Amino acid sequence: MTASGKWVDGLRTFVSDVAHGFLEITHNGFAVVGLAVVFATVTLAARPDLRQAGETQLISWLNARQAEALGLVPELAAIDRTTAVNPRDLPKEQAAVAYWLSRKYRVAPEPLAALVAEAYQVGARTKLDPTLILAVMAIESGFNPFAQSPVGAQGLMQVMTGIHSEKYDSFGGRLAAFDPVSNLRVGVKVLQECIQRGGSIQAGLRYYVGAAHLPEDGGYADKVLAEHARLQQVAGGRSVPLVSPPAPMRAVAPTPAEPAAPRPADAAEAVPVAAVVS
Repeated sequence: MTASGKWVDGLRTFVSDVAHGFLEITHNGFAVVGLAVVFATVTLAARPDLRQAGETQLISWLNARQAEALGLVPELAAIDRTTAVNPRDLPKEQAAVAYWLSRKYRVAPEPLAALVAEAYQVGARTKLDPTLILAVMAIESGFNPFAQSPVGAQGLMQVMTGIHSEKYDSFGGRLAAFDPVSNLRVGVKVLQECIQRGGSIQAGLRYYVGAAHLPEDGGYADKVLAEHARLQQVAGGRSVPLVSPPAPMRAVAPTPAEPAAPRPADAAEAVPVAAVVS
């Protein structure tokens, strides 16, 4: 055999040995990885606390990577805080009311659908017409959950939070006035007490706005009852034309042409009676 032949034969042997060694290492490596996976699986199955800690760490790492990529911090649980549902998921009557209110007050139908559904549930428990509850919300705040009047009435139903703070204790405190559902439930409770005290819906509305002992209520009760009648027609399947919504009665400062609900400083008996019903 020539020198060049020996050199080629030696090179082939070298390559064959390297390839064989690589396969051996790879095979042994896969075996080690397999054993490690089995060991880790058995350990995690026996130690749920370790599995949970590992999942938490992995989710934290993935969120950090996503935040870095998107430029914002993701929070998948944020959807749980949302006051919104698909109106198509509501019964036909409730969906009709939600869509009508959405168009009239220029509020997204999804949060309005959630409020309509809640009004129907609370109304069934309190024996109050849900369309009356929604009418009060419409006239009080125009469905603005963050509305505040000059005298401190807050939220959807413009409850006097400072006076009714104890009613918010079951919802975590006074700041729950700005949670739409909490404000709705507290407002309905106050409205129910006012109607019981007044003996009728109209008289109860005068108590609610704090005008029970005044000569007039600035047209408040009539506006609520008119909106209530329209909502009843909508709920009954009738076509009701959209008219410009009235300015919220207590969510904005009063104008000379339309007096607002009485303020405590106006007269001794002008303290909102709805605010002191307990």
